Amino acid sequence: MESNAFIALFLALGIVIAAAQVAGMLARMLGQPRVFGELLAGVILGPTVLNFLSWPVFAGVQPQETIGELAELGVLLLMFNVGLDVHLRELIAVGRVAVLAGALGALAPLALAAPIMALAGYSTQVALFTGVVLAATSVSISAQTLLELGVLRTREGFGLLAAAVVDDVLAILLLSFVVASLSLGEVAAGGEGAGGIGIIVLRMALYIVGALLVSWFILPRVINWLHERHQMVQSVATFALIFALIFGWSAEALGGIAAITGAFIAGLGISRVHDRPKREIETAVRSIAYAFLVPVFFVNVGLSADLRQIGLEQLPLAGLLLLAAIISKVAGCGLGANLGGFTRGESFRLGVCMISRGEVGLIVEALGLSLGVFTDSVFSTLFLVILLTTVLTPVFVRWVFRGAVRPQPQRVQVEGS
Repeated sequence: MESNAFIALFLALGIVIAAAQVAGMLARMLGQPRVFGELLAGVILGPTVLNFLSWPVFAGVQPQETIGELAELGVLLLMFNVGLDVHLRELIAVGRVAVLAGALGALAPLALAAPIMALAGYSTQVALFTGVVLAATSVSISAQTLLELGVLRTREGFGLLAAAVVDDVLAILLLSFVVASLSLGEVAAGGEGAGGIGIIVLRMALYIVGALLVSWFILPRVINWLHERHQMVQSVATFALIFALIFGWSAEALGGIAAITGAFIAGLGISRVHDRPKREIETAVRSIAYAFLVPVFFVNVGLSADLRQIGLEQLPLAGLLLLAAIISKVAGCGLGANLGGFTRGESFRLGVCMISRGEVGLIVEALGLSLGVFTDSVFSTLFLVILLTTVLTPVFVRWVFRGAVRPQPQRVQVEGS
C-alpha cells in the first residue's frame, strides 16, 4: 500500500508540474507573468474546478500532504533567492526615492486594509495579516511590461526596481512582527504575564541580530573560502543550500519567527560573496527552485483556494480590498517618490507600477492559512484580489505610459516573470 501511495505521488507531482509549465507558457504568450499561469493552474486543478486530488486514482492516499511539504521547501528557496538579489550597498546608494516610496508603499496597504477587515468584523490578527499580504509588490510583472514598452531605463523604471526591494524587505519585517504578535497573544492568553512576553521579544531580537551578524560576516567568508580552496561548483552551491535550510530551521526553532525570514537572512549574507561563486550559487538555486519546487508552491497555493466559497456576500469585501490594494500603492509609493524628488507625473507612474502583488504576498497568505489565521473564505477572497492586481497592472502601466513608448534594444531578465 505504501508503494502504491508513493507511485500515486509521482502521478500527482507530474500533473502539478506539467500544469504549471503549460499554464506558465500560455501566460507568457498572453503577455502575463508565468506566476499568474501557475496560480490559475492550481485553481483549475483544485476544488474550484477539477479537484484532481479527489480522483479515484488517488483514493486511499494523501499526496496533498507531501505536495504541501515540497511547497514549503519551494517557498524557503524562493525567499533565499530574494535575499540573494538584495544588495544593501546599492539600496543605500539609490537615495531617498527608493526608501520613501518603498516604505510608504508597504505601510499604506496595512493602514487601509486592516481597518476594512476590522470593520467587516474580523479579528485584529486577521486584519494585520491581510495588511501584510497586500504590502508586498511583484516587481517582475511591471518590469516586464516596462521592458516591452521600452521605458524600463527611465527614472520610473529604476525607481521601481529599487523601491520594490525596500518594499519586500519591509513586508518581510512586517510579517515577522505579525507572527511575533501571535506568539505574544498566546503567551498573554496563557497568563504568563509581562515577564514571559519580554522573554519572547528578547528571544526574537537576539536571534535576528545574531543571524544577521553571522550571515553578513561569516557566511560570505565560508563560501569564498570553499570556492577558492576546492574550485567546485557543486560544493559551493550545496553549502549555500545547507545554510538556507539551517537558517530556516533556526528562525522558528531558536528565534520563534517565520522560517522564510531565516532563509531570507541567509540569502542576504551570501549575496556578498565574490561574483563567480555568487553566479554559480544563483544558477544552481534557481535551477532547483524554478524548475521544480517553486512551481509546486504556486500551484499548491491555487490548490488551497476554493473560489466557489466566495459567495455574493464576500464580493463587496473583495471589491473594497481591491480598491485598497490599488489606491494604497498609488498613493503611498507616489507620495514617497514625490517627497524623494520625483515630479508628480513620475511619482504617479511609479505608484501605478507598484500595484501588482506577487510572490511575497502569496507567501504571507499561505502562511496565514497554515497558522489558522485565515479561514478558507478569507483566503479565497484575498487570492482573488491578488489575481486581479496581477491582471490589471500591465493594463494600467501601458495606460500611464501612453505616448512615452520608444525603442529599447536591451533585454533585462527578470526572474520569476
